Amino acid sequence: MTLNDAVLFAPIALLIAITPGPNNFCAMNNGIRHGVTTAVLATTGRVIAFAFFLLISAVGLGAMLMASEQLFTAIKWVGAAYLLYLGISAWRSRAFALDEQQGLTQPRRTLWLATRQEFLIGISNPKAILLFAAIFPQFIRPDQPAAEQFLYLGTTYLLAEYAASLLYALFGLQIRRLIRSARGVRNLNRTTGAFFVGAGGLLLGTSQH
Repeated sequence: MTLNDAVLFAPIALLIAITPGPNNFCAMNNGIRHGVTTAVLATTGRVIAFAFFLLISAVGLGAMLMASEQLFTAIKWVGAAYLLYLGISAWRSRAFALDEQQGLTQPRRTLWLATRQEFLIGISNPKAILLFAAIFPQFIRPDQPAAEQFLYLGTTYLLAEYAASLLYALFGLQIRRLIRSARGVRNLNRTTGAFFVGAGGLLLGTSQH
């Protein structure tokens, strides 16, 4: 596999990466609340989680995880519980700073919390396991070294996650500019909370097949 192959894979990777889901919604939410830069940098948490799934897929453990119904179910319930927690927290949240400067009073702490949230959503999402253990290997050529292909394709996909995060964060920034009142903030918090709760419910319906 060459760099050209990875470039050809890039559009496919981006299409997969921009699929709506909890992590991308998290990026949009971070774009609304903390700005585009923080949202994109926080994507590193998601990328670390996905890099772990890529690694276990490369060494063949991904198929084992898929085959283990108990482990798959455990991850699914943990992920759903975390999304439910995020949903309730967002729904009950009073507000967030409408002033851009006020929202950047603790940039390091904000970035750390956002990165941790991205990681926890990513690592507890069994759909990511399905992606890397079942779909991703379909792009691996059996007549070429698997490790090199996982490196090229994996790096391409992880970079696509940053691009997807940027798109969602920019959309979130546009939403932020439309918020002009405390009532608007409250409605946004409730919408955010409802989405996370709904995502948790959909996650519970995920199956291994």
